[in-house]
Amino acid sequence: MNDAPAPLRIGNASGFYGDRFDALREMLTGGPLDVLTGDYLAELTMLILGRSRLKDPGKGYATTFLRQLEEGLGLAHERGVKIVANAGGLNPAGLADAVRMLAEKTGVPATVAHVEGDSLPVPDGYLTANAYLGGAGIAACLRAGADVVVTGRVTDAALVTGPAAAHFGWGPDDLDALAGAVVAGHVLECGTQATGGNYAFFREHDARLLRRPGFPLAEIHADGSSVITKHAGTGGVVDIGTVTAQLLYETGGARYAGPDVTARLDTVRLTPDGPDRVRVDGVRGEAPPPTLKAGLTRLGGWRNEVVFVLTGLDIEAKADLVKDQFTDALAQAGGRPPAEVRWELARTDRADAGTEERASALLRLVVRDQDADAVGRTVSGAAVELALGSYPGFHVTAPPGKGAPYGVFEARPVPAAEVEHLAVLPDGTREVIEPAGRTRELAEVEEPPLPEPYPSGTPTRSAPLGLVAGARSGDKGGDANVGVWVRDDDAWRWLAHELTVERLKELLPETAALTVVRHVLPGLRALNFTVHGLLGEGVAAQARFDPQAKALGEWLRSRSLAVPVPLLADVPLPEVTA
Repeated sequence: MNDAPAPLRIGNASGFYGDRFDALREMLTGGPLDVLTGDYLAELTMLILGRSRLKDPGKGYATTFLRQLEEGLGLAHERGVKIVANAGGLNPAGLADAVRMLAEKTGVPATVAHVEGDSLPVPDGYLTANAYLGGAGIAACLRAGADVVVTGRVTDAALVTGPAAAHFGWGPDDLDALAGAVVAGHVLECGTQATGGNYAFFREHDARLLRRPGFPLAEIHADGSSVITKHAGTGGVVDIGTVTAQLLYETGGARYAGPDVTARLDTVRLTPDGPDRVRVDGVRGEAPPPTLKAGLTRLGGWRNEVVFVLTGLDIEAKADLVKDQFTDALAQAGGRPPAEVRWELARTDRADAGTEERASALLRLVVRDQDADAVGRTVSGAAVELALGSYPGFHVTAPPGKGAPYGVFEARPVPAAEVEHLAVLPDGTREVIEPAGRTRELAEVEEPPLPEPYPSGTPTRSAPLGLVAGARSGDKGGDANVGVWVRDDDAWRWLAHELTVERLKELLPETAALTVVRHVLPGLRALNFTVHGLLGEGVAAQARFDPQAKALGEWLRSRSLAVPVPLLADVPLPEVTA
């Protein structure tokens, strides 16, 4: 007789503030669930909510979530599904009150609780300051009978560790189980990125399946192991590759630290468990670090942008002319130029093109300064005044504006003991969640041994890395990460020795002057690179064409290097834009 408790089915219906609105309904009606989570917060979102709260102190939360609940609250009640979301943002108490009002209005007998305490004293010059809390407060709310739990800034994985701990009775010393739930939570947190969205090998799957990927769910077991899957009949695909890609997303080394536990990503074991099912087990956990991550946002200054369109012949000469003219126009206007002036020429043009757009390149000008006037009318005026006296075919993609403020995200450690983590239960009781009793300072693991090198002397040919390797990349503040993985042992023998830090810098020249750290994850046949400082002051500052490094991995995959010929056997050639 098997006395093991049934798995806890936890689904996700939001990977960011702005994700598919009807996903909450789809997840509630598409199949059985016990808990439905929603991740609405990102580094940029906290800045957006901070500015929203300046206009209306009663806001500061994700209003989309409340609109989704107008129908979803009743559906969840009918199906016995708990809802856990970090949509509370900067005002979880305000959102909890709004959910109660909605429940009363719709006649749904839902009990509501919330988690607070993440809000920290805001230093001078900053807009928001929030610690990343763990899942223990969520667990306390659910144990007290809450049907809906809303939080402020918790870790993304806490939306899964909290419900799992409440359901299975895990305590803070159940480190392996908690670590397994953290890994499952990390796979779920970005929604359809786990079910074929943004996936490197998308061409290997039926395009009709990828048109509208279903959202993921995890069947969590009492030991912390899980099966990642999706509702039957929904789009997308779940396989070893899609799960591996998401595991590498916005992570670093083997130790993945959080407030509940430090999960060892080098112990993760992935195995197929049937169609659209991947089993995740073997995850080991260690005591969490004594500090929590705190995110701070502030207004960094002012920026403006002008994109000049250059068409036809003499693209480089046209770019040189307008740059010289613009510089001279600023000098003629008097005053000082903006503190930062950046030009980037994107050669999107094609020779003898059949349409004007394909014959055109884009010259992007970005200016920044602490003074709004320095990037405002002076800059836009200088650009507009060139309209009739510059290169032939002069035009811009949009009229230059007066400039706009940009934000900055900073991450700092804060002692966990200094943060008051509070679970506000359905009856109003305020339960203090004590920090972890056991902690362990975070340190890099000793680099694991590499596999035997691929046989020397094997014939090679120049080919894009992406023919044999997948990648996924993202941002953490001003740093970027790019995870690269392969799908068989022969390719791993080659990749582990070929893609060094030095080779990565050769393939991605923008990283050449930056500090790059390589992490080796043999169990996933993966390398994870952290590129420090690539994104400047972070996504809100928009210092780069791709401010969140979302396509950094695809740029890497497009770069050619000497690949052993046997690894290219039966590999479909990529589409090439002519």
